[in-house]
This record gives sequence, structure tokens and C-alpha cells, in this order.
Amino acid sequence: MGRKLSFIHAADLHLGAPFRGLRALSDAWADRLLKAIPEAFDRVVDAAIARAVDFVVIAGDIFDTSRGSYADYVHFADACRRLQDAGISVYFCTGNHDPYTSWQNRMVDLPDSAHMFTADEPAFFLHERDGEPLCLLGGRGYYNQTWSHTENISEGISREAAEHALGTTAPFAVGVLHTGLHLDRLKAPCDPKLLYARGMDYWACGHVHQPWQDDAENPRIAFSGVIQGRDIKETGPRGVWHVVLEEGMPNKATFIPTASVVWERLFVDVSDAESLTAVEETIVRAQFRANGDAHCEEMVTRVALTGTTPLHSLLQRPGVLDDVREGLNRRYPVFFCDALVDATAAPVDEKALRREGLFPATFLQAAEAQRRNPALGRALLQDEFLKLGMTLPARTERAVEELSNEAEHLVLDLLLGTGDAS
Repeated sequence: MGRKLSFIHAADLHLGAPFRGLRALSDAWADRLLKAIPEAFDRVVDAAIARAVDFVVIAGDIFDTSRGSYADYVHFADACRRLQDAGISVYFCTGNHDPYTSWQNRMVDLPDSAHMFTADEPAFFLHERDGEPLCLLGGRGYYNQTWSHTENISEGISREAAEHALGTTAPFAVGVLHTGLHLDRLKAPCDPKLLYARGMDYWACGHVHQPWQDDAENPRIAFSGVIQGRDIKETGPRGVWHVVLEEGMPNKATFIPTASVVWERLFVDVSDAESLTAVEETIVRAQFRANGDAHCEEMVTRVALTGTTPLHSLLQRPGVLDDVREGLNRRYPVFFCDALVDATAAPVDEKALRREGLFPATFLQAAEAQRRNPALGRALLQDEFLKLGMTLPARTERAVEELSNEAEHLVLDLLLGTGDAS
């Protein structure tokens, strides 16, 4: 049986990060979220100790700012000491949020088991088990908050370079980088092909906030993502990878959720709801389903109501959605709906409208023709943007069909008076 290495790959802790946008809606939830990131980091430490890993790798952005607070530094140092007491070392690099220059004047001392990769040049460490070499680690962090576009952050980091610098070999080699890789070409980009050629068994990367692997069956390059989502742009489970390397076997990486509060966008079909109470019940069922999939304790949701319903005009009345949202937030304290929007449509008898042959029939024919020719819709939209001296955003271009459907429902509301006129 071959030798085996086990470690936690974490990144983008963003200790001290603010949560914006909820204070005006709920002081209680704004205060709750301020505690969520340090709680998530504690879970990372708990996971490492529970699994008795060899070490923990943190690939940059431990702090959200280059001026981290004393409390955040103390929290990180205490976590490293907890790991040291369990016989677990920490290897970390700096990121664009917490560059190397900011660590030079850090407020607390770290334990001997915490090792920082330098940023002015590649750095290497040897991890031993029972006095024998187990893993070579090579990495490099951000020196300041930007990275030169003329320099590759991975240059000089390889198994061969690690062996030369450390004067020894080891069964395993792990690279640690804060890089956009090929997913964000503005932040220290790096071609994955270069990393594959460096002889490392695994590259632990940070900066991309979404969990990502190059190959789920045998990951060699991965991002762990943030440990706790900070806003509605960071939906879904957030956490770390538990990586196992074994001689002669494919790499294995198991995702460990660490977020205590998960953000979710929910699209809830209320076509069958016959009352506002039924709408509320339908939303609650959707919240519980999403909560079960996310494996989290608490959840912030942004809900869009969809479907065709006679309640459409009622949902459009001023204050109605606010009342429904407040009712939702009173029901279960573990869920918070920060926004509720109406994307429903009123029931329309299109066959009857076509038979009448009036303007609504003409409009339906034009809308149908546009659906058959999506390129025409994109061209018309691009023309309107150009008139304003702007280019059509790629995200908007991809959503042309969805936007066309919304526009069709809006026009029919206005033509037929099915929306709320107040």
C-alpha cells in the first residue's frame, strides 16, 4: 500500500469582510452575518482536527483588507495555535486583499507551525511525518495589491525547484498560489498547462470564489472558493476541499461545507396558488428544499415569483409583496427573505385575442416572429445600446429570450389592463 497524504485546501477566508445591503432591512440579520465568517473559519479548523489531516493550506486572502483589525489577527493566530496543539501545520500565501506588505507589520506573532510563502520570490517548505520527508510545498503570494502583467506568479515553482531548494525529495509535492488561472485573466493569470508541466501532484489555488476543480475524478488544480458567501452573488454551498493524495492512486478531493449562512436565489412557481397565504406557503416549501440541498443552518433568500396566476394584478399592488415578505420573515427565524419580486404573468387567452384580430393579435404575431429569430432581438437591443454610446453586455445578450418574454407579458398587461393600475 502506497504512502498517503491528507490536507485541507482553503482560501479566501476574508476575515473582517463587511456585509452590505441588509442593515436597512434587518439589524438582527446584519449582526448575524458579521459573525458568519469567523464562524466559518472555526469550522475549517474543526474539520482539519476532526479528520486528523497532515496540514492546512490557505491560498491567500486570509483578511479582507490590507489593514486587518487586531481582533481578526488574533482570531487567525488562535486558530493556528489550535491546529498546532493538534499536531497540524499551516502553510499559507498572501492574496491581493492581504498582500505580503501588510503582513510585515502584523499585530500578533504566529506559532512556529504556521508558515508563510514569501512574495518577492518563490518559497518552499518541507513537511515531515515522524521525521521523514512527506511533502514538498512551493508557493508564492501577492507582494502588494496588484500583480504585474509581465510576470507569471507561478514562475520558478516546481517539484524540481523544491527539491533543489530543500535538498531532498518527498513522495508528494503541492503548489500554493493566489491566481485567476484562466478563469480571471485580470488577476495574476496562469495557463493550467504550465502548472501541469511543473511536476506537482496538486495545485491549491485561491482568488476565484466559486469551488472549482479541473477534474472531479482526479483533481490536480482546484479552487476551494470562499468559506462563507457574503452577498447574493455568492450563492450555494461554500467551504473547503479535503484532499487525499496516495501513491499510485488518483487524487481525491471531498468538499466540506463551512458556511453557517447560505445565500440562495429562488424562482418559485405560484401558478397553483389561489391566495396570498398559499403564495407564502409555496415560498416556504421552496426555502426548505433549498435549505436541505445547501446543508446549512441559516439561509438568506432572494425570491422571484413566477408562473401564470390570477393573483398577478394583486401581487403588483404597492405594498403587497412587502407584506408577504414580512410574513415570511416572521415564520421561521432561520430563513430571511431580503427581496421578493413579482415575475408572474396574468392568464391570457391568446387564441381569443388572435381571433379578435385587434392590436393585441398583431403584437402577439410580432412577438412570435421575434422568438423564431433571436438574432433579430439581439440586433435590436444592440442598436439601442449603441444609440446610448454603450456596448451590449454579454450577460444581457445571453438573457435576450428571457427579457423578451418579460417584455411581452408587460405589454399585454398594459394592453389588456391585467396589471395593477393604481
